Amino acid sequence: MDILSPVTTISHLLDSQAAAVCNRDISTATDNYAPEVVIFDVVGPLRHPTGNTTVRKRLEDWFSTFAPDAPILFEITDRSISAEDHLGFTHSLNHVHAGLQDGAVLDMFWRETLSWRKIDGQWKIVHAHSSVPFDPATGLASTGLKPASE
Repeated sequence: MDILSPVTTISHLLDSQAAAVCNRDISTATDNYAPEVVIFDVVGPLRHPTGNTTVRKRLEDWFSTFAPDAPILFEITDRSISAEDHLGFTHSLNHVHAGLQDGAVLDMFWRETLSWRKIDGQWKIVHAHSSVPFDPATGLASTGLKPASE
């Protein structure tokens, strides 16, 4: 039986995931994903292949865009966590700030909604949906938006 509430447990899992991204630790960053997770990401394709191997490949590709010696700041902010028994949902604003291979800096927020299911006693992400708003006048993603408090 869990000692911590489902909400507290999921909050700790999100903290661990964020720290793993900062440390470029792909194994820990992907621990929270169910084997058959469905991914809707901010980058194409429209729908990624189902499975946590897709999450691993996506992280490998993303980390390869960062300068090898540049620190990665990754934070999961404005969290909302709702969970009971075996099902939970989170939504947040995620923020990354990191130097890129080409010398530019990526400083971007995006929205993320996660669906969690308790599987064999462990909370796992079964659906991940990330998005950014778009400008209807240009059709371009609005990747420069920041929360009002920023």
